[in-house]
Amino acid sequence: MFQDEARFGRMSNPRSCWAPSPHRPVVNLALVREFRYEYAAVSPGDGDLDFMSAEKMNTENMSRFLAQVSVAHKNEFIIMVMDGASSHKSKELEIPKNVSLIRLPPYSPELNPAEQIWRMLRHDYFANRVFDELSSAIKQAELGLKNMAANKSATKSLTNWPWISAILKT
Repeated sequence: MFQDEARFGRMSNPRSCWAPSPHRPVVNLALVREFRYEYAAVSPGDGDLDFMSAEKMNTENMSRFLAQVSVAHKNEFIIMVMDGASSHKSKELEIPKNVSLIRLPPYSPELNPAEQIWRMLRHDYFANRVFDELSSAIKQAELGLKNMAANKSATKSLTNWPWISAILKT
């Protein structure tokens, strides 16, 4: 599985959009710095997607997420590939017995297919949206993640890159 976390909240992300000629599209903008973190782990081989919301990105929440993934896949041994964030390297990090961690090289998000989950979530569920409350933004993120988790074939197509597929075949 490949793991990552990202912030989602009330800071809007204006994108280009279409409007009939001669009208110009109007897109609202919010500059409210209020957010929460979404944790996700994806299995590119089968399209499984596990996720969790948390107020902070820290060692305690990373331990909770690893425990959640461990329970969800209790009959499997999970090799979790992740970046080198400080909460992933802490001595206090609790790693379940059926999970082993592998860290990606520094500054290499292009090697982590979990990054595609965030790209798709921002594009399909957050583009040109303004939220009045943080809870609405979190519900939107969770809706998008639930929909992606339910569509395993699309998640697999998004994240099972050729080099990952080649490794899984061996």
